[in-house]
Amino acid sequence: MNKSKLLMLVEIAIFAGVGLVLDQISFSIWAQGGSISFVMLPIILMAIRWGLLAGVTTGLLIGVIQIALGGFVIHWVQGMLDYVVAFPVVGLAGIFRTQILEAAKNLDKKKISLYIILGTTVGGLLRYVAHSVAGAVFFYEYAGDQNVWVYTILYNGSYMIPAIILTGLVGSLIFTSAPRLLKTN
Repeated sequence: MNKSKLLMLVEIAIFAGVGLVLDQISFSIWAQGGSISFVMLPIILMAIRWGLLAGVTTGLLIGVIQIALGGFVIHWVQGMLDYVVAFPVVGLAGIFRTQILEAAKNLDKKKISLYIILGTTVGGLLRYVAHSVAGAVFFYEYAGDQNVWVYTILYNGSYMIPAIILTGLVGSLIFTSAPRLLKTN
């Protein structure tokens, strides 16, 4: 195994651990789950630094470890959606990696920020969709007389939208302040 691949694997493990810690430092707004945290930040950082595979793998590790540490699972499909799908899809933020590296090469901080925010939005919205589908299918009883889809979209949006915005802003600040963190070789 070459040094670069080994470094990537070590960083995946470290960033997954950081993600778990960041998820514990959160602002919970609902008793039934969901919180505003920076758990997506290490996933996005890995996706931008190393590419899609590293980002998706970091997200998968975070999701699986969350289950092992007592994640709330009432059905295996719900567990898959809320943990094994929701966190890895955040790594799809790496689809903008090429544009971010090009902007960094040209020292264009505005474009770096733009593409990091776009990647965070794509990954975050996909996570939002996974949580919303799980919510509509498995937690419909909380909707009461309301339309279950409207309820789950509003419920999950109340913490996911702020988390996406904050993560995008912090990710943008990190890479525009320290572009050397971008792995270009």
